[in-house]
Amino acid sequence: MADPATAPPAPRGTPRGTGSAALLGAAWLAWFGVLQWSVVRFRVPILLTLTAVTVLLAVWLVRRVEVPRPRWLAPVVLVGSVVVTLTVPLFTYLRGGWLTAAVVVLAVGGATAAALLLVPGPRAAVAALVTAVTTQVAVAAVAVVGDPAPRIDVWVVLQQGADALARGDNLYTQQWVDSPGVQDFFPYLPWMAVLTAPGRWVAGDVRWMLLVWSLVLIAGLWSLSRGRVERAAAVAAVLVLAPGTLTQVDQAWTEPVLAALLVWFAALVHRGRAWWAVLPLALACASKQHLVLLVPMLVLWRPFGWLRTLATGALAGVLVLPWLVADPAAFVDDTVTTLLTFHPIRFANTWYLYFLNEHDVTLPFAVTGLVMAGAVVASVWAVWHRQPGVDEVLRWMALVLAVANLVNKQAFYNQFWLVAALVAASLAVSGRTPGTDDGPVAARPGGGAARPGGDADVTPPATTTAADRTWLSRRRASPSGPPRTSARGWPGPGPPSPGRRGRPARAG
Repeated sequence: MADPATAPPAPRGTPRGTGSAALLGAAWLAWFGVLQWSVVRFRVPILLTLTAVTVLLAVWLVRRVEVPRPRWLAPVVLVGSVVVTLTVPLFTYLRGGWLTAAVVVLAVGGATAAALLLVPGPRAAVAALVTAVTTQVAVAAVAVVGDPAPRIDVWVVLQQGADALARGDNLYTQQWVDSPGVQDFFPYLPWMAVLTAPGRWVAGDVRWMLLVWSLVLIAGLWSLSRGRVERAAAVAAVLVLAPGTLTQVDQAWTEPVLAALLVWFAALVHRGRAWWAVLPLALACASKQHLVLLVPMLVLWRPFGWLRTLATGALAGVLVLPWLVADPAAFVDDTVTTLLTFHPIRFANTWYLYFLNEHDVTLPFAVTGLVMAGAVVASVWAVWHRQPGVDEVLRWMALVLAVANLVNKQAFYNQFWLVAALVAASLAVSGRTPGTDDGPVAARPGGGAARPGGDADVTPPATTTAADRTWLSRRRASPSGPPRTSARGWPGPGPPSPGRRGRPARAG
């Protein structure tokens, strides 16, 4: 064990033991518990809970606390998720035996995955991952077959939008037939229709394609974990079995598409394929408008940078250009003007609706816009100055979206689900992101075991010399650029190798 007097402090905070892990699990269950309850109802306790958990996320980011992930955490959260699913009011159009089947699938899937994740070893973890995938597929199948025509405008516009694409018609000049809500505008950017339409064309329902995107998301979590199957299985199972999953699938909400694209963006950057990451990020930005809030923080983040951010914007522009050129006025009216002037929906659990419902006060856009701008500026500043790993960047993305949701006119289960999905993805990250000053670090060949949170122990191994420890302390006190790895496994050029009799070897 290293001498405490010479061992340098951890650069990103220190693990807080099981307390922080328990708090993480409790926050996850609280978040999804009130979200399951929130569908078609506004309640002040729901809003206060969402706000409190958002504040906890902000504290986590500001203090950069390393949260361990003990083996018991995911199983406990899974059992809690099953309890919440069974006890909290659940909104779905499924009835009778179909509803019973869906709830049984979720309960059995959650209990099975929890039991498997308690068993050490990769085989049990693979079985848990297979259980999560099987549960996702089974729930989607029950929802689609049991409720072939959900009474929600999202499903109607995606279904009929797919038909319009097949005919070569303009999405932004359509009149939707038998829609219970939106009648004459397409609320998304055009690639949301393109990315979900194959479900309609091949199998008759866009929700089948949303299932495919959910599986792509799980594959992205695996990629982020760099083959650490226990971590990937835990995160995938907890996300798939989150309370309210049945509502998410039944309502044809599109956030799994965005989550899959953002997670694959993160995975490609994390694996040193930053130019390839331009594609999923551009597709995401060409699918839903509010993701533009996430782009500024990437401009000064070294692993991605301004040039790739510019390329992302250019590619997204090219992707939406055909619809813009076809009818500029209709495109701008549907994707910008209508959304800005659309009436508030009374059961959105946001501070905008709180002041409207409880005090009959309409918050001006100057106020809500300032709050959102503050979150964006904070994320840009933190990412620029810290140059963090992709795990922290994912959490900053989650915080920006959470703040935007909380002050918006419309924010429902699905928007808040995306926030949690990004946080979950951040917990799947294993290894260091190339080009960063910190982030999760794999165990070093020269010593330093991985911490429970995935970061390598910063304590030098007992075999290091005083010169080694001095070098390491100076290196951490004033980092200069992306760490490199020496032959001994140390970051950077490495401390001097010991020569005979323990003295540093001379150069040459």
